[in-house]
Amino acid sequence: MGRIIAIDFGQKRVGVAVTDPGQMIAGPLDTVASMDILAFLEKYIAAEDVECIVVGEPRQMNNEPSESARFIEPFVKKLIQLFPGLKIDRVDERFTSKMASQAILASGAKKKDRQDKGLVDRVSAVIMLQTYLETKSMMR
Repeated sequence: MGRIIAIDFGQKRVGVAVTDPGQMIAGPLDTVASMDILAFLEKYIAAEDVECIVVGEPRQMNNEPSESARFIEPFVKKLIQLFPGLKIDRVDERFTSKMASQAILASGAKKKDRQDKGLVDRVSAVIMLQTYLETKSMMR
């Protein structure tokens, strides 16, 4: 069984989370500049056994794609081209940034840490990945 990577794609930064090899635990991996994410993934996937990449799917409350979808869809197409044998899944990312901010606050993080947007992106990716793992286990 390979790892699963989750990506919280933003125009400036990308939060990346990953599972352990047994796909039991989701944890933060890194925050990468958007322009560097494909090279980062190539390097990571060359070094690790990765089974799937999960990309956040931004939606509005009425379930329509949000404005940021126009930036994410070309990225997903590049992933499919770059990693043709790898499964690419999508997960609803509504509220993940808000949930991440609340989790960071609840953890007792210092104000400086709470203002770190990269930390919010990493925690958002972890939340998406955990949601994906829970959904996947319910379908078994």
